[in-house]
Amino acid sequence: MQVKSVFKNTGISPRKVRLVVNLVRGKMVNDALSILKFTPTPSARVVAKAVKSAAANAENNHQLLASDLKIVRISADTAPTLKRHRARSRGRVSPILKRSSHITVIVDELEA
Repeated sequence: MQVKSVFKNTGISPRKVRLVVNLVRGKMVNDALSILKFTPTPSARVVAKAVKSAAANAENNHQLLASDLKIVRISADTAPTLKRHRARSRGRVSPILKRSSHITVIVDELEA
């Protein structure tokens, strides 16, 4: 049974989150959490939180064992972008795009 967790509106751009997401795609949940623990980026903490949430959903809602869970799908998609402006020379303005992302994690029980 596939169990889903979505972590919405993270303050990190999807391009940066995808680097970390690619490290744990297809791994067992315990292995993924140990990899994320020693990855020195701020986005690793956010991805770990999403993976833990998916594992907790599987344990509490569907009575699955956490040791048997595998990450089937994990993705970082774009969320709404905050648009700001910075004043430049000669009265001009340049845009500042503060990007954010949605992280989706789907875990499934390993077939015995």
